Formats: sequence, C-alpha cells, structure tokens
Amino acid sequence: MLFSQKELTKNYRTFDQKPIHFGFMLGANKGSYDVYTYNDAYSKYGLTSLTSKKIPGGQVGIVTTLRLGTPILRLRIIPTLSFQERSLMYTYVNPDPTIKDSPIIKEQRINSTNLDFPMMLQFRTLRMNNLAAYCLVGMQPSIDLQSQEYATQNIANPFIKVFKKDFQGQVGAGVEFFAPYFKFGMELKYSQSFSNNFIQDNTKISLPINTLYNRVWWFSLIFEG
Repeated sequence: MLFSQKELTKNYRTFDQKPIHFGFMLGANKGSYDVYTYNDAYSKYGLTSLTSKKIPGGQVGIVTTLRLGTPILRLRIIPTLSFQERSLMYTYVNPDPTIKDSPIIKEQRINSTNLDFPMMLQFRTLRMNNLAAYCLVGMQPSIDLQSQEYATQNIANPFIKVFKKDFQGQVGAGVEFFAPYFKFGMELKYSQSFSNNFIQDNTKISLPINTLYNRVWWFSLIFEG
C-alpha cells in the first residue's frame, strides 16, 4: 500500500520570476550606545559608572528588492525614516560624606530623527510551500536630521553633541510568508557604528566620555508585491 503526502498549494507562484520587487516596511527599534569613558573619570569627576539604556523607537521605509540572477541572492535597499532615542545614565559619588550608599544619578537623553539608507545582501532559502527564510549582511549610511552638531552649547544646562552623519554595519535574519497576491516578512537586524559618534566639547557631562558608538536592534514587518 502506497501513501503520499499532499503538497500545499503555492501562493504567488510568479514572485521569484520577477527581477525587481517593491513594497513598504513598518517597524520598531531600540537604540543605545557602546560607551567608553576615560580611565581617570572617577578620580577627576567622581563618576563611578556611565551606562546606556535602551529606549524604544520606530521606523517606516520604502522597499526595493533586486534579484541577482538567482532566487536565493538578492540586493535589498530600504530608504527609511527612523525615530530613535538614547539615554546615558551617569552615576556620581555623593560629595556629602554623611550620606552613605546614596550616589547621585543623572540622565541625559539624545533624540534622533534619521534618514537611513540600508543596503543589504539577502541570502534566501528556496521556498518550502509558502514559507522561506533568509539572512542579511550589509551597511547603512545615516543622516541625523535632529543632530545638534553645530548648535550653540548651553553651559548652564549642557547637552550631548553627536555627529550628524553615521555609517553602520548590519546583520540580520527573517522569515517570509507568501500570500496569494503579496509576500509578508518579519525581520530582526542589528546595526553597529564603525566610527565614534561623539563630539567632545568640554562640558561637565562630556568631559568623562571618550567615545560613543551607535548600536540599534531593528524589528520590521515587510510587505512586497
């Protein structure tokens, strides 16, 4: 007696035959910094720790995917408008010797509205009925429209200055689901700056800092037709 397993009906059979696809992306992100302080930050400024806290943000983008000769290799470009916020938490020694175990904690927030231009190579599996998986590797130039790189510093209430332009490497992975007339994907990426993003302008909050490197986790929902 012979048994056979029925194959599921494949949706959108012509998707991989097209050389180029367009769509849109919606998503959320969490941005923070890799923070490096000077070795003498404690002795000079009483700083016991400086950490970066992840804060949620969001993004929206236009998707263009180009097939590079084979269904498993594609070039993906997603011009993106992203909204990010980062927080630096300063912990100082309390100068009052009568108060024990009561450090002074201060927070500095840095807001960014970015134009991002991720360019990624996508390595995708062959379709398994209406499902496929992939991994990504690439780069992302960014322009911070909210950067205060050239703003006049407020000495009484200083703020952290960062460069307007940044360049990041990216890696990620995702899964794709084929519907009858479009493809829906879920994607997770990580990006990391290649260069220091911090501007030293000798204020009381910037003096302990040596370098800041942007890092972001991205979760995206991608729709392509």
